Amino acid sequence: MKLINMLDPKQFINIDSYNSYEKDFIVVGTGIAGLRAALEIAKTEKVTIITKSKIIETNTNYAQGGIAVVLAKEDNFELHIEDTLYAGDGMCDKNSVEILVKEGPERIRELIDLDIKFDRTDDGNLSMTKEAAHSKNRILHAGDTTGAEIERVLMEAVLKNENIEIKEYNFIVDFLGEHSILAYDTVEKNYSVINFKGIILATGSIGAVYENTSNPKIATGDGIALAYRAGAVLSDMEFVQFHPTTFYKENTPRFLISESLRGEGGILRNKYNEKFMNRYHNKSELAPRDIVSRSILSEMDMTESKCVYLDMTHLDKEYLYKRFPNITAFCKDYGIDISKNYIPVSPAAHYMMGGISVDIDGKTSIEHIYAAGEVSRTGVHGANRLASNSLLEGLVFGKRAAETAVFESKDIVIKKNKNKFNTVKKPYICYNDLNKLITEFKSIMWEKVGILRDEQGLKEALNKIELIIHKIMNYKFSGETIVDGLEFINMLTVGYIIIEASLKRKESRGAHYRLDYPQKNIEKKIYYSFSKNID
Repeated sequence: MKLINMLDPKQFINIDSYNSYEKDFIVVGTGIAGLRAALEIAKTEKVTIITKSKIIETNTNYAQGGIAVVLAKEDNFELHIEDTLYAGDGMCDKNSVEILVKEGPERIRELIDLDIKFDRTDDGNLSMTKEAAHSKNRILHAGDTTGAEIERVLMEAVLKNENIEIKEYNFIVDFLGEHSILAYDTVEKNYSVINFKGIILATGSIGAVYENTSNPKIATGDGIALAYRAGAVLSDMEFVQFHPTTFYKENTPRFLISESLRGEGGILRNKYNEKFMNRYHNKSELAPRDIVSRSILSEMDMTESKCVYLDMTHLDKEYLYKRFPNITAFCKDYGIDISKNYIPVSPAAHYMMGGISVDIDGKTSIEHIYAAGEVSRTGVHGANRLASNSLLEGLVFGKRAAETAVFESKDIVIKKNKNKFNTVKKPYICYNDLNKLITEFKSIMWEKVGILRDEQGLKEALNKIELIIHKIMNYKFSGETIVDGLEFINMLTVGYIIIEASLKRKESRGAHYRLDYPQKNIEKKIYYSFSKNID
């Protein structure tokens, strides 16, 4: 048995008593996919949204750049599909890509009907920009806080809907069979067993498994780990996208410096003030993200520097301040005027292309468990996500997963299960010791399972993580360590699978780059899947 298959979160906590509830439908997560799914279900059924933090603490809320969609006269579906397939480096599911692109405009019109404040030109038309690997200007934006604006309009609609209930600060511990989950209320400090007809996992990303990430600290891969323990199939877990440009300052958390800055003409320079992207790709700053990230790493290595610099100083000051108010304000806090000074940047973990394997209707390999958004693997992104396709994916496939969940659950009768929890006596781990293990794990993932990989490093990472797992299995979580500890179980699970997938793919493709296998295997396209039931 794999060591991660022994990581049962219920063995790390004491459950002396619990409440029991019956809910028709559950959506886990309050980002764009979760909110859109909940609104769809609420047209005919009651739905409960569960989130482990406050409702606006999501990756969506932090998304800056924009949302890609074909609305301009000079654009068309075929071009958007072609750009997506090109960025995905041969690993996209073309059927899923076509659904994304062709259903996208209607999903955007729904947001416009909700009075979303996308930027517009002086004549009132929607303003569109270009980002890496796009052939046309098709990125809608709301300043540089597009995700927050989408979150706002969807959340307002959710809060007005009488069929939707929201449970904040509830952490999903694990599945308890086919139609039941165990949750921990971090405010009330108690456990609940929730029975349901259908559940949609929309829990977002895995960025927090890495030392350097653009993601908020909540992005601990919970949904992927939950699904894996339930026996669902995961796919494409080796394809982790690293954003080329996050704000770099030593001992400071990373802050995303949007792709849009390069789309508007930003130039990358090394510490000698030299432009360098033209040496790596014919599209220079607008090359696919994986190429830009590796190019930056190469320049950092050659110049013995911890960062490179993004130059926006040749652009109009007034336009920069209006177009990027959030980034301008952030940089100003660190003494940088982006109209006069270069922005120090370096890559960081950003997006998971793989995840819970689903079909075009959000169905996982387990009946009545669905997934949408970044937690899922629809096949849209392939080996390397095209910029600004992620928000659109959340809208399109969040709706589709919800429709399927309602349709397939018509004849389900919720049954109240009697649950017994075994308690194994172990000492409680202290907060500092847990934090040390988490910090060690994140460092291993960054150093050995990051932008550049090889077999020796990946195997070293696996061995070190197995030692951490052995350590953590001697303890229980209590008090302030409960949620951090349970998140760590999920992070260990996800990290382990990323390493296994990275070892299996003996080629370099998209965001997965092997120093010992630098060439792409052009003869065949191979998908690697993982499941607790078949591994």
